[in-house]
Amino acid sequence: MLTVDFARFPLAAGDRVLDLGCGGGRHAFECYRRGARVVALDRDGDEIREVAKWFAAMKEAGEAPQGASAVAMEGDALRLPFPDESFDVVIISEVMEHIPDDKGVLAEMVRVLRPGGRIAVTVPRYGPEKVCWALSDAYHEVEGGHIRIYRADELLERIREAGLVPYGTHHAHGLHAPYWWIKCAVGVDNDKALPVKLYHKLLVWDIMKRPLATRIAEQALNPLIGKSFVAYATKPHLPRTGAGTGSTDEAAGAAGAADAAADTRTDADTDAAAGPAR
Repeated sequence: MLTVDFARFPLAAGDRVLDLGCGGGRHAFECYRRGARVVALDRDGDEIREVAKWFAAMKEAGEAPQGASAVAMEGDALRLPFPDESFDVVIISEVMEHIPDDKGVLAEMVRVLRPGGRIAVTVPRYGPEKVCWALSDAYHEVEGGHIRIYRADELLERIREAGLVPYGTHHAHGLHAPYWWIKCAVGVDNDKALPVKLYHKLLVWDIMKRPLATRIAEQALNPLIGKSFVAYATKPHLPRTGAGTGSTDEAAGAAGAADAAADTRTDADTDAAAGPAR
């Protein structure tokens, strides 16, 4: 289930992609399938180990085209272990609402993104999220939980302040908002409640089969109650100078070294994760 729409956020084979706060890796896997050179980074070591297993399984199954690479690694979003301008694309999906220093995270993303590069940011949408907070304190008052709700204009202003230029927005997952409202109403950990079980079956059916009926329903619901707000932006080019040319060459060399390291790490992850993926 992807939140980023790759029809609006084009990805070319060979693009260097950072999936920041990758979680279970859904966007990283899609980028890998599209031929990108992917780094999936998260602070949760258990998640990263699972993502590495999936990367290995995908490689073994031939799901990624020749030239694609993928590495999963632990890291801190506020101190990214990459040189400046290392990536063509950065994705951060459903992460910024968890982090106190969201401006610091945006600054790090801008630092590692090359001029002309693209960024996709997704966060819970204001309206549906407010309903969840009103229905259940347990939904957000947990360790590592949501600490803020963004209005669309507030997030876009944050993006502009970071030096990026927004070029598009949309809402996603209109079918999912009612599911979370039900969970919040009956108890967020009460997965055995009949309404939760029935709605979950509907969502699984939609994800696995993608029937026309649910696709039409989601298209109609997204503008009204889409669970996620998605924003796309670019990093503008700066005027070239003599000094800047040298620094650009240096950054490109460093990024090449990072790619080589990622390729080596990918092979190691593949060997270490030879067992079946989850």
